Amino acid sequence: MSSLFIVESPNKIKKIKGFLGNQYNVQASVGHIRDLNPKSLGISIENNFEPCYEVLQDKKKVVAGLRKAYKNCKVVYLATDYDREGESIAWHLKEALRITNSKYKRVIFTEITKTAIMNAIKNPCDIDMNMFYAQQARRIVDRLLGYKISPILWKQLTSNFTKGKSLSAG
Repeated sequence: MSSLFIVESPNKIKKIKGFLGNQYNVQASVGHIRDLNPKSLGISIENNFEPCYEVLQDKKKVVAGLRKAYKNCKVVYLATDYDREGESIAWHLKEALRITNSKYKRVIFTEITKTAIMNAIKNPCDIDMNMFYAQQARRIVDRLLGYKISPILWKQLTSNFTKGKSLSAG
């Protein structure tokens, strides 16, 4: 049984796989896999502004493939970038794949070298929830403002200057 090693970019897979060998299944999330529902506000205001996430339409196959890979592994390494977006992607992967706390390890590296990756594997950490919450708050505020104000912009600011351009308050 191998370990699943998930990165954001498919461009990193070949090099990392070369460092880790066959005992690791290296796959990519190809960025964000979930977001707020695009056809509604996507936030339950009456439930303490709880976000309502769903798998992005163009990532359903990616998520299905990652779920399948997860079923056949002993541990999942979440190797997304170490920034707010990367922490968010790691958290969403954990949630969407239903990875138990005992089966995941968050690994962080800032260069794609064998030394950096092996060091990250030897020194796993938890998802930085403060960074995740910072990204989530930014996303919620962006949606609340954008979803409510953008239609006003569309109605009020239609001119030759804005024709054919997408206005957004987010």
